[in-house]
Order: sequence, then C-alpha cells, then structure tokens
Amino acid sequence: MNSRSLHWPRWAVSWSAAASPPNVAIGPMTTTPSFSDQTLRQVVRLSAGGQAFRVRLSNLYGRAPLRIGSARTAVVCPDGRERPGSAQPLTFAGARALQVPPGATMVSDPIERPLAALSRLAIVLHVDSAPGPATAHPVGLFPTEISPRGAFVDRPFVVADTTPMRCFLASVEVLGAARTLAVIGDSLSDGVGSSPGLDRRWPDVLAERLASRAGAPWAVANQGIGGNRLLNDGVGAGVNALARLDRDVLALPGVAALIVFQGVNDLGFAYGGMTGDFAAAMSPPGAIMADPALVVAAYRQIVDRARGAGLAVYGATLLPFKGSMFWSARAEEARQAINAFIRHGGLFDAVLDFDAALRDPADPQSLLARFHCGDFLHGSDEGYRVLGESVDLALFAA
Repeated sequence: MNSRSLHWPRWAVSWSAAASPPNVAIGPMTTTPSFSDQTLRQVVRLSAGGQAFRVRLSNLYGRAPLRIGSARTAVVCPDGRERPGSAQPLTFAGARALQVPPGATMVSDPIERPLAALSRLAIVLHVDSAPGPATAHPVGLFPTEISPRGAFVDRPFVVADTTPMRCFLASVEVLGAARTLAVIGDSLSDGVGSSPGLDRRWPDVLAERLASRAGAPWAVANQGIGGNRLLNDGVGAGVNALARLDRDVLALPGVAALIVFQGVNDLGFAYGGMTGDFAAAMSPPGAIMADPALVVAAYRQIVDRARGAGLAVYGATLLPFKGSMFWSARAEEARQAINAFIRHGGLFDAVLDFDAALRDPADPQSLLARFHCGDFLHGSDEGYRVLGESVDLALFAA
C-alpha cells in the first residue's frame, strides 16, 4: 500500500485530465485552440468528496507564461445552473492573478467547502494571455464555454464559442479520507463513443459504484488519452505511456492503485490496415513496431515503477476489434498473445478481464454489437457501463 495514503485527512485527486501536446488538423484530430483575453468556463464531476478542495492548472506544453487574470469555482446543480451562493474565487498564494511558467503546473489555495462525491464543479478562468496553443486534453466530452474578449469571471457572459477540449485544467484535488485509483489508457478509457456530457466512460461508472458503497472512500483519476500508446508518441495522442507514467500517475496526490488498460493502439498502428496522412503521422520512420514481447516488456516497466512507488497494479485485457480499421489477422494473433500473458503471466496484482466482458460469444474476435458505438473499436454507453460494472470492488475494500 502506498505510504502516502496511510494518514488522513490527505489530498487526493478526485478529477483529472491528462494533457497532450498541441493537435494539428489531420485525420480525426482538430487544431488545439489558443486564447487571449478570454474567459473559459469548464464543468467537471468529482469522483470522491472531501472537506476542502483545490484546483491544479497546467501550462505543460506552453511556449510562454500562462497569465490568468482571475478565476473562480461554483457548485453546479443537476439542472446545470450554478448553486446560488456557492461561487468562490480561486487564489494562488493569496492572489487572484497567476503566472504559470512554461512546462509547469500550479495548485490553488485550498477552498474550505465540503463537497460530496459526484458533485459537479464549474471552474472559470480569465486567460489574460497564453501565447501559442493551450495545454489541453483533446477528448473532454463536455463543452468548454468560451467568452468574447474580456474578463467575465465574476459576471455572466454570452458564449461566443465552445471547444470539446479541456484547457489548462490538470486536476481537482479533495482533502479527506479518499485514496486515488489512477487509470492509464487510451480512447477506451477516455470515453470515445460515449454520450457527451453524461459521464458514461467506464471509469465514471466505476467511480459511481465506489461512491455508492459503504467502506473506504476511493477517488478515480482517469488519465486516459485518446490514441495514446505504450511505446510511441502520436499526433494529438500524447506522449507514450512509459514517458508520461511518472507525471500522469505516480506524482498524483493520494494515488494508491493503478489500472493499466492499454495496447490496442500499439497493435493497430503496427499491424492494422490504416493508410494515409494520419497513419503516416502516427507511425513515422523510426517508430517502434510493437510486437507482443515489447508490449509485455512495457507492462513490466509500468508495474515495476508503480510498485516502487507503493501502488497496487491491476491489468485489463485488451478488447477485440475485428471489423475496425485496426484489425488484421496479425493484430489479432498479437492481441491473443498479450491477453494470455495478462491473464496467466502473474505480473499484475489482479486481472480485469475486459475482453471476456464485451466480446461476442459467437465471434470472440469481435465486440458484441450492442457494446460498441458502430466502429467496432470503441465502446457504446452500454459497453462502457458493462466494463465499469465488471471491476471487482473487493480490490478496493481497504
């Protein structure tokens, strides 16, 4: 067990979004926006509650200082309106204005307001200046509202534009008894294919189950990035999992366990049938060809490093993807070999058999039709629900 989690109250990440280098418009990717003298409003759902909270802002991929003129938070009601009287300014070392150096994150002063698990929080930022594209998480599944030019932190604004990306937000952390379960993965954890705005990703479903039971509280930090791979960086897909593990998992306040659900993109780009500019950008000359032995070696690295930081590590089997642009007989052979290792190799503290949960009994190389969104690769709301419900809560009993 993570020594950082033995005493409470302690800080734990209750919501997170892993940042990706700026996108360019290629294939399914859209260009990462830039902002200057504009106000952004973003709504997040916490997985666990606490007696206080704080917000972490990121300028990880900024080329110059991120200048925030002011910021605030407010509790959001089920109907989407902000709860009257819940708005509170965000301060940083007592000041409302903030400059975040390039490559850095900065955490706000604590706000001593109790929040329940599954509370929704609006975070409003006046971005005074942020030269270059924003530090962002591309698949937000909830619109970031963008104002006309001006500071509208403390007054309503007419929404001039929206982006599906999470911008400058790294995490919301709560003070209490919760520990954090981190998820490292790709679009299957990021929720591609699920209904926007409804929190239907499988980590959301797992968070709801953890919040509704009695016993030790656990938060869930979903650090999935669409398109992410174990061994290669990608356009709009973040740096590879081995490169981002320390920052996106091991450095999280309160982290005590990790689910590893990753590898489909490695196989798809190595063995699948994708062609064109996007495929070429994702697999440039010199990219690592991810065979099963290399994928297993990457898993061993993740487990060794996470256990060294005191985390329990759980491995999820890779979902079938026959019928998708990624599939080939070689990719399927590699998936079967990797899943056999996950199930029987003894590396992980427990195995989450996601493959068995969603595969078609009549064609085990494919997802059951109602469990995918139509592309034979990504989950539907029902498919993600089944994944979230398949996780054994006994793993988080203590």
